[in-house]
Amino acid sequence: MTRKDRALAMLVTGLLLVPCAAHASYQSSSDTGVTALDYIENNRRAERENRLTEEQKQLLADAEAMKEHLRHPLDTAAPAPVAFEGDDLAYDERTGDFTAKGDVHILQMDAHRFQGADVSGNLQRQEITIPGKAHILQMTPNMARVTLDGYRTNYNYATHTGTMADAAGKIDHYYITGKRFEFYPDHYVAYDGTATKCGAKKPDYHWSAEKMTIYPHDKIVLEKMKFWIKSTVLYQRDHYVADLNPQNKHQDLPTLGYDADDGVSVEYGIKKPLAKHVDLNLNLRVVQHGGWRSNYEARWTNRKMSAAVVYGHYEDGDSKWIRRQPSFLWSYGDHIAGSPFYYSLGYEYGRWYQKGIHSNHTSYDLGIGHDPIKMGTYTLYLHTGYNLTKESYDGSKVQGLTFDGVLTKDFDARWAAYVGYHYSKKNARNSLFDYETDDFSKKLEGGFSYRLDDRNRFVVGTRYNLDAGKWDDIDYYWYHDMHCSELILRYRSKRNTWGIRFEFTPW
Repeated sequence: MTRKDRALAMLVTGLLLVPCAAHASYQSSSDTGVTALDYIENNRRAERENRLTEEQKQLLADAEAMKEHLRHPLDTAAPAPVAFEGDDLAYDERTGDFTAKGDVHILQMDAHRFQGADVSGNLQRQEITIPGKAHILQMTPNMARVTLDGYRTNYNYATHTGTMADAAGKIDHYYITGKRFEFYPDHYVAYDGTATKCGAKKPDYHWSAEKMTIYPHDKIVLEKMKFWIKSTVLYQRDHYVADLNPQNKHQDLPTLGYDADDGVSVEYGIKKPLAKHVDLNLNLRVVQHGGWRSNYEARWTNRKMSAAVVYGHYEDGDSKWIRRQPSFLWSYGDHIAGSPFYYSLGYEYGRWYQKGIHSNHTSYDLGIGHDPIKMGTYTLYLHTGYNLTKESYDGSKVQGLTFDGVLTKDFDARWAAYVGYHYSKKNARNSLFDYETDDFSKKLEGGFSYRLDDRNRFVVGTRYNLDAGKWDDIDYYWYHDMHCSELILRYRSKRNTWGIRFEFTPW
């Protein structure tokens, strides 16, 4: 990640955090600012993922219609009312037992529906049993979105608990199968099941486990887990916890790539919790023209503060490498008195190595910015800061201001564009290391994105050197969505070099 890319990420989040093993759903390797378009595309992707199906829309409409026919005020402390529809209904008022046959629909007013051909139960105990095939659809507020088809279903509406056998469907954005499901108000358990975010009939990748405990928007706990790429087991664990927080974009899948500098590369990230607030991040990478280029970090994060010890190789968007042997990094950020303005503090001290040079590297960062400013379909990001960098190798010290301003425009579902101005006193001419530095202080960046169809997107990113008055980079990208994976082709016209990256759809 370049200094500019890191600045944009800070502008987007409102906090300056040191780099970690996580990355965006779509991520362009770039030093031309096209990460601004990645941010727009990620929002579009999230919108598509959260878009309601026609069945879900109908369920919400039916639940709202039930409210209009209530005879008495709704008791919010009691279970939501339930309505039954079927071709043949029978009810015993003394016992509460009922049977329903034909096309049976059981709708609870909190947007929860069961469908089956043969249903029995007891209204007093609020229990139902569907011995044959059943379909469950859930859009209950503050609970997971559930769409499942299975057999031998038992469910209690009062406790929101139940079971289903030989089921398959979706829980939120994850495709789930299991020989047996258990339903609870805040989690779901699947036995001898699979989970994947790939919606293909034969997924490119998936987990399998003897037991999966799914806490929506939080985590999934897997016992006797295997991770599969197609029909091959990539790795297995007796106990494994995966983060399902939608804000965490950690990639738990390998990435393949090629460019002129590195040749063929393979990258694989592993995140392992060590203790409360402490994670071990392993970014394993091997390149054809350099061998192992991995990095490792132990990171503590708590609310607005982060600290980490890092070791290994790091590469910026311009294919410039350094090796930390190791480094300590710290950052803190917060809004100013509840205003849209925020500040950020950053510090690094460590041993840096590049091109035969070893140096004790010290960096201090102070940043002030404003939350993204929305102006219709335009979004403005503003940030300024001060950096001080010192090197023991030659006693050098570079200090000065930075400024970043980026304006994006989301035209419609197909078009998006950006333009940015960036200034940094620190550059490759006055710095010992050229990692995360440009060859100049002032630059303009701009570009656009055009979606040809659901599977293909074309991007142009440019960088203009204001110090020299010339175009420094003009890059072209082609993104091809292969449903469960993505192919990204990059051509750098000013350098006449090609690069390609293949990655699976992130969790």
